[in-house]
Amino acid sequence: MKAKILISVLLLCFVTSNAQRIKDVAYIGGKNSEQIIGYGLVVGLAGTGDSYRSAFTIQSVTSMLQRFGITVPQTDLKTKNVAAVIVTATLNGNLKAGAEFDVVVSSMGDATSLQGGTLLMTPLSGMNGEVYGFAQGAISVGGYDINTFTGSRIAKNHTLAGRVPRGGTLKISIPNNTIDTNEISIFLKEPDFTTAQNVATALNTKFGNEVAKAEDAASVKINVPQDRQNNIIAFLSEVENLTVAVDEVAKVVLNERTGTVVSGQNVKILPVTITHGSLNITIRNYPIISQPGAFSRGNTVAMNNQIPYAQQDSTKTIAIQGASNVQEVAAALNSLKVSPRDIISIFQALKEAGALMAELIIM
Repeated sequence: MKAKILISVLLLCFVTSNAQRIKDVAYIGGKNSEQIIGYGLVVGLAGTGDSYRSAFTIQSVTSMLQRFGITVPQTDLKTKNVAAVIVTATLNGNLKAGAEFDVVVSSMGDATSLQGGTLLMTPLSGMNGEVYGFAQGAISVGGYDINTFTGSRIAKNHTLAGRVPRGGTLKISIPNNTIDTNEISIFLKEPDFTTAQNVATALNTKFGNEVAKAEDAASVKINVPQDRQNNIIAFLSEVENLTVAVDEVAKVVLNERTGTVVSGQNVKILPVTITHGSLNITIRNYPIISQPGAFSRGNTVAMNNQIPYAQQDSTKTIAIQGASNVQEVAAALNSLKVSPRDIISIFQALKEAGALMAELIIM
């Protein structure tokens, strides 16, 4: 028997910050959205629906049939082709009545797959209980899950949740705040003082020095110029498409499950010396057969004699005079020619030594 060390593939990514549009990093005050939810039934499944143990499915089917004037005892219902689901969606506050939107359908019973199913008309309501729309249509799961009577199974992706593209229809417009033509606010999706100031500077450069002011790390107040108040939509379009420099906190994200290392652009390493070596352990079997003499009463006995071998690879030491960008960090670590797991350990050691000038996040 030989002990093997599994090494995952290293994905060392470097995130760089570029100028981005304001609409990509912030949203305009007054913009509203609504999350809606509903309970429904999916029919047309190929025997992969809820079993008799999902009593709520049987009760739902019974209630639905009664609405059509059909009375069937619950004991006589078989729901293998039906599944109870939760339907969810997030609506843009600017949508008007009649707009179509995607919905997500998720099984809530013991169904094994929603593949090939059709969602029946399902009312969708918000937190206030108001029904904003309905959803119905064929479900796309983007995969398959096939089981045979002998116990074999072949599957791809997750088939207990799917989408109904454009399956939802909005019946009532979402209440939205009226846009003020004199003063508006911009809110950053990721609050940051430097980014907020950059947004204010870009707006003042474009429209005048007294137009915008950063109030805190998340909001920028804009006084709409007099000559733009009569066409606020055009003004907001110009605001959204202005580009600003987005500042980010220096971070290194480590995923120990996959061996992934993602490093931000602002990561720096102070002068430090790194020594790294690896230990290879091999365990081999040497079978020993004990054979009794002729005409004896003994039995033949086999025994595995396992002998371990250990070999220490040559240790390599490098001295880093300091790395001021991700390219230098990559060059320094790649020179060690180590595995992804070892690079993760090195980053952790650098943080403990105070040489890594970045926030270390371990997933």
